Amino acid sequence: MIINQEFKEALRQILWQFRAPIRYAFAYGSGVFPQSAGSASSKLSTHPSPSHAITTAQQGTGKMIDMIFGVSYTQHWHSLNLQQHRDHYSLLGSFGSGLVSRVQDNWGAGVYFNPYVTVNGTLIKYGVVNLDTLCKDLSQWDTLYLAGRLQKPVKILRDDPRVRLANQVNLISALRTALLLLPASFDELQLYGTIAGISYMGDPRMSLPTENPHKVSNIVANQLTHFRRLYAPLIDNLPNVSFDDARCSDPEWDEDPDTIASLAQDMDPVKRGNMVRRLPKSFREKLYFQYQSKFQIPQLEFDKMMEESRDEDKTRVNRRQGGRFEQRIAGDDDGLQKEVAGVIRKTIGWPSTSQSLKGVLTAGVRRTGRYLSEKGNKWREGKAQTMAGGDGSVSKTDDGQQHGNGERDRKDEAQRKAP
Repeated sequence: MIINQEFKEALRQILWQFRAPIRYAFAYGSGVFPQSAGSASSKLSTHPSPSHAITTAQQGTGKMIDMIFGVSYTQHWHSLNLQQHRDHYSLLGSFGSGLVSRVQDNWGAGVYFNPYVTVNGTLIKYGVVNLDTLCKDLSQWDTLYLAGRLQKPVKILRDDPRVRLANQVNLISALRTALLLLPASFDELQLYGTIAGISYMGDPRMSLPTENPHKVSNIVANQLTHFRRLYAPLIDNLPNVSFDDARCSDPEWDEDPDTIASLAQDMDPVKRGNMVRRLPKSFREKLYFQYQSKFQIPQLEFDKMMEESRDEDKTRVNRRQGGRFEQRIAGDDDGLQKEVAGVIRKTIGWPSTSQSLKGVLTAGVRRTGRYLSEKGNKWREGKAQTMAGGDGSVSKTDDGQQHGNGERDRKDEAQRKAP
């Protein structure tokens, strides 16, 4: 991602304030990539004494910056960090790094968050995750908790080759999943909206008054060129989808936020069956179980197919070819979108719910109350946005498919002006 270099350096300086070794780190969310214009809720989380680069990049809104730290040894990391930054932890920190690490690794999605802490005069929230947990979620989609965050624009502050490779698997898996949810023809807003919406489909916060209901459309509308940098190269390399728009012949088109390119995909069941076969292992197996029940496949036959499907290299992006079972799944025109969306919700639902509940322990009552208050403000802003008629650039149906309202409005306006 291309962002202001001074801002990037200011974020990296935050990492150097931790003596515990951070192997991998990224910053994400509205504090790094704007999701909308400055709002009242964004002014609640003001930085005590931020650098000029952070103030400039955030345009004075003072939003808390979210970060994820990948570490090699969870308990050792927390032991060192508790010695240096005991004030970052809730009461749970008083029981030592052993309990902290067990809470992190055994509850929720394997992440331990310390919110509302000040480092280098900047208010941040950082989550700690073991690198093995992170790489497994990126490559297999066990929970989609971290994989979902890395499917959207983020700023890598400290890289790791193993995570980089696993995230390439994650990105192309997100693209394939979105294609299974989309029709033969669609536009960029629909594609990126579907990808951005994957990690929110089973998130309990989206069904409660704790999040802006237009969050997905706001992310896509304000980060369109960033999504292009992530996914346009992957689209160019996939054989069954391509940009179907004359505007893409312009060498500078990918930097133009006003261009919403059209795309087309091949709906051939053989090629779509290959996409099903190449979905992340844990996610794909859940989808197979759904279709075992739907197609009423005998258990012995199904077990044989499952055993054959385990013969793969988990680090490869291009996996085995789909067989008759995958092609049958891909040919389920009436139910595929619903089944895929259902598996996404099942994958995300419990890990996200338990991670949220864990936050009361790890953040403490006071910080949790502050967090819920700010989320409530975002929800009210979303309601106000709806009342004002600003329903965003993307809307979502029950099957998880995203629809580009903003582009449709622009096309209608152009037709009205045409002679």
